[in-house]
Amino acid sequence: MSSWRDAILNDFVPNVSKLTLVADPDCLLTEEKLALELRGRGFDLIEFSDPVEFRYAYESKYRSIWDRGEHIDLVVVLRLQDAELESLPYDLLQAGRKLSFNLGDLFPNLSYPVIEKLDRSLLDSLFEAQRKSPPDRMGDNATKDFILRHVFGIAAELIGGEVELLRALLRLHYGKLQIPLMLAERLIQVLKGHDGFKAWPLSEIVPDDEAFFAFLQERWPLFLSRLGSANQVREDSPDQWAGQPIGTSRSDAHAVRTMEGEHQYGLKYPGPHRLPFDHQDIKVYIDNLFLEGKLTPVEAKGIEVDAGSWVRSGIATSGVDDDELRISRLFGLVEKELPTAEARYSDWTAFALKWAEPSALVHCGNSAEQQNRLREIGDALNTTFAAWLADHYSSLINLPPTNPAMLHHVPRRLARDIEDSGSSRAALIVVDGLALDQWVTIRQLLQKQDANLVMRESATFAWIPTLTSVSRQSIFSGKPPLYFPSSINSTNSEEKLWKQFWEGHGLSRLDVVYQRGLGDGDAAGVLDSAIHPGKTRVVGLVVDKVDKIMHGMQLGSRGMHNQIKQWCRGGFLATLVGQLLDYGYEVWLTADHGNIQCDGKGRPSEGVIAETRGERVRVYPTPELRAQVAGAFPFAHEWQPVGLPADYFPLVAGGRDAFVNPGDAIVGHGGVAIEEVIVPLVKFERRTR
Repeated sequence: MSSWRDAILNDFVPNVSKLTLVADPDCLLTEEKLALELRGRGFDLIEFSDPVEFRYAYESKYRSIWDRGEHIDLVVVLRLQDAELESLPYDLLQAGRKLSFNLGDLFPNLSYPVIEKLDRSLLDSLFEAQRKSPPDRMGDNATKDFILRHVFGIAAELIGGEVELLRALLRLHYGKLQIPLMLAERLIQVLKGHDGFKAWPLSEIVPDDEAFFAFLQERWPLFLSRLGSANQVREDSPDQWAGQPIGTSRSDAHAVRTMEGEHQYGLKYPGPHRLPFDHQDIKVYIDNLFLEGKLTPVEAKGIEVDAGSWVRSGIATSGVDDDELRISRLFGLVEKELPTAEARYSDWTAFALKWAEPSALVHCGNSAEQQNRLREIGDALNTTFAAWLADHYSSLINLPPTNPAMLHHVPRRLARDIEDSGSSRAALIVVDGLALDQWVTIRQLLQKQDANLVMRESATFAWIPTLTSVSRQSIFSGKPPLYFPSSINSTNSEEKLWKQFWEGHGLSRLDVVYQRGLGDGDAAGVLDSAIHPGKTRVVGLVVDKVDKIMHGMQLGSRGMHNQIKQWCRGGFLATLVGQLLDYGYEVWLTADHGNIQCDGKGRPSEGVIAETRGERVRVYPTPELRAQVAGAFPFAHEWQPVGLPADYFPLVAGGRDAFVNPGDAIVGHGGVAIEEVIVPLVKFERRTR
């Protein structure tokens, strides 16, 4: 077998049985590529979790197809052990064939409690390693070491110096490899056995990318202070060893200097205060970290660096030339890393975070040349992205919510966190219409307003069409739009859906708060009037200020950024987040959709046949009516109604085109551009150091 998926796919031959029941405790069938392959073979997947929701989808969609004499292969996925298949409804058990899959069968010689913690996207590397070097039966630690070496490329026992350690940590955190905590703990255990790493804050910087980048950030100015006139790092002088007791080893003396350095420079993280940033294996990472905003440039007076020096990206300047250089380099970076048609969804979310950096800089600047280049790259990008969505989007719906791939996964992730902790509280802030590049602008201002704020950034997919009534309701219901057909054109049911979701997870309605229409005034006062800090367990808040700015915007994306800056400087969002953290809530922020600057390509003259007439999307009750209009607007996509109610057929705009009069320019949403579909997902924390 060339892939672990082959062992599963062998059991799925089309037209053998119209109904297949699968016990899938390890979420293998819903893994992105496997789900895509099953759909390509004609199989539809539906998860059995809530019996009422399942029965609605099963009867309204699949039973009606079978009753008409048509064929469709349906796979019902139950994420419980094999014996629990008997808990399914009797009519399904009588009609369906039964299968079971688990990780233990795929990786028989590895420790099951270890491999079940891995993100399913990592199973390809693990299966390939098992195929090339079949392991003997392994216990927990041996399995952890095997995974660290073959999946993450880290041979912990071979890390012998600072360069090797720093390179391993940079590869881990820059690549966003999502190392499970148990593997991080194993890596820390092995590294602590090395005398040279005793002073390093391994327990903090190995599992936590934010802590690692903060560790690098506070040591960067110390590195710059040692640069000579030729951009060379001055070596330690012999007299630095003077005054140490006779017999002091070099490592012991280094530890003494490390402690002195922490005191002298006010370092928050212990460990060596001088890191080998200039090593050829290290500086290639550091340069990109500054470019992408993971590290912040610092002032360095009296240091002159060449225009092409790798150090320059880490030095704060106010010159226009330096801003242009950074934007140019960011363009080069995103052009090189553009995902392909075979990319995973996580490749697209990681790329979208990088794409947001040059977008924010260009929209906040004045260069027409940069605007044109941003547009050229963006047009090519969105052509690729739209094609990828058509093939891959459906495979995201049933992914596990551990790392939310779609917006309806977000409340499920919060519910899991509350369930695991037993007592925690959660707050979700939905900033209506906030695009990723606008989040970059907000992030920089929030950091200035609260230096102790830690923002753990990721991104997730909105629902298509990217309308507020579709995508925002999916957030507060925790469900695909298929399950709220009666309210899909309105947002008035959000509070009811939000409270129903949490009632389904064991909370009382009295423990749950929802409030919308926020963005102005006294944020602290809004919270105090809405919640009871000692009792309210879950808070859902809609900040609609950005959406209001967007719908009144006549100055394009640049005007959006300027007005968002002005709003953010008022402090409403910083106060809202800070107060929730002070009250002990786990605070998350996301958006229901983004936005993009568009040009009019014509307004359909269709009378009343469209149920929704947006600037980037039209919705029709039948595919035939949609097809009539689509023929006249080749820029639009006849979007397959994935996860949408019956009688809901969207025609969505691609690229930067809009259903408005030619010559008109707008900032809109509803389409399939990456700026609309991939939205920020941020977890806030307080820096404890």
